[in-house]
Amino acid sequence: MRTISILGATGSIGASTLDLVRRNPADWRVVALSANCNVRELAALAREFNAAVAVVADEACLPDLRDALAGSGIEAAGGADALVEAASRPVDMFVAAIVGCAGLAPTMAAIEQGGTIALANKEALVSAGEVMTAAVQRHGATLLPVDSEHNAIFQCLQGGRISDVRWITLTASGGPFRDASMEQLHAATPAQAVKHPNWSMGAKISVDSATMMNKGLEFIEAFHLFPVGLDRLRIIVHPQSIVHSMVEYRDGSTLAQLGPSDMRVPIASALAWPARMDTPCDPLDLAAIGTLEFRAPDEVRFPATRLAREAAAHGGAAPAVLNAANEIAVAAFLDGQIAFTRIAAMAEDMLQQGTLPPPPASLDDVLLVDGETRIRARALLQAA
Repeated sequence: MRTISILGATGSIGASTLDLVRRNPADWRVVALSANCNVRELAALAREFNAAVAVVADEACLPDLRDALAGSGIEAAGGADALVEAASRPVDMFVAAIVGCAGLAPTMAAIEQGGTIALANKEALVSAGEVMTAAVQRHGATLLPVDSEHNAIFQCLQGGRISDVRWITLTASGGPFRDASMEQLHAATPAQAVKHPNWSMGAKISVDSATMMNKGLEFIEAFHLFPVGLDRLRIIVHPQSIVHSMVEYRDGSTLAQLGPSDMRVPIASALAWPARMDTPCDPLDLAAIGTLEFRAPDEVRFPATRLAREAAAHGGAAPAVLNAANEIAVAAFLDGQIAFTRIAAMAEDMLQQGTLPPPPASLDDVLLVDGETRIRARALLQAA
């Protein structure tokens, strides 16, 4: 039996992970679970899996969590420090599934334990890539990518040498607006943006997929995970989301990982690595699918991928600025404050506004850049 902690347990990644744990109860013992403030679901999951501790990120929700867990013997905790403490508990597998920059400190705490981290929080590597990868090496931790694209690349690289790689290609669905005109994009509503054609995801990541910022952030993440250099990383739009990414080697061979649009597949890959485990996912029926389509990304309608590539090339604080500005812009769009097309434009404004902060040398530096960018982004919103 292996121990596991899942921070972000009530989100889509957490739910998929716990589904696999539920199907293999003899293999796993749950140590820590967390949610933002979804007390009812978190308490139910903590009781079901007999977790040692349940944590709410919003400390104001802690009294309700304590009431919901009364008599269970499960420890209840709340706040940012409690998340870090939970992440610091040694486990065989730590699943980092908190969305956004809020997952940075807990993920770093897990890395410092030197264990195995299944990383679903792309903002961690985007904002703190150099700091985080250095910590992985320093503490002897193992970082396994859970994003379907990065997990696909990871699988395609097994048995190969990074020096033999010619191209790493990230596939992108193109989101719900891939065929939309600029006029339609400008008029897009939050309800339309969160309705992804292939994947079931939370609101923030769904909007990121619609703007293609999600793919831009994944591009930066891939840059840190797979050291081939920016000039050997590229993006291609693949509407069916069957090919999750590809690796081309110098002999002309291209390896692709195919699978259903179900996050339980890459999560299972990480949980069982280096072995395999069963999932309830239906096998691919390529004859029924019939056609796989690919097209070049349109960076006029969707400039987010260009912004991410430029931020990665600049390095230093630029990716953290891009990520923080995007989070503020997405929240403003979901609240009806700005148009859909303003999301990427606002991120670009923040990258071009004044002098970028110096390169962060520690997690505290990253969080300082993140916080200052959010302040400037909110001021930009108020001035608009």
